[in-house]
Amino acid sequence: MFSLQGYDAFLGFLLIASAVPVLSLVTNKIVSPSSQRGEREITYESGMEPIGGAWIQFNIRYYMFALVFVIFDVETVFLYPWAVAFNHLGLLAFIEALIFIAILVVALAYAWRKGALEWS
Repeated sequence: MFSLQGYDAFLGFLLIASAVPVLSLVTNKIVSPSSQRGEREITYESGMEPIGGAWIQFNIRYYMFALVFVIFDVETVFLYPWAVAFNHLGLLAFIEALIFIAILVVALAYAWRKGALEWS
């Protein structure tokens, strides 16, 4: 059926992975109640009566702080397997890791200069 052998399982996985969200959304539409009156229209506030509107603006520093955290958290995800296999990788992998860390240090310096790390 395919010109490349061994990709049948990948196609099956891709079809299943695409069908699961579609089936979830269709099932939700069929099973969920459709009443949109009264208490269903107000914002949920942990069982308390909501005060004010639900659309409030947050300071951009919260988002910047979170982005910097995610970037350096992902850094550890990439460096951990490298550190585990350090003895088997050789000098080229060490140089590549140093370049990767240097790029992240430059990004950290940039974020620090822009004030993304200040929580005042």
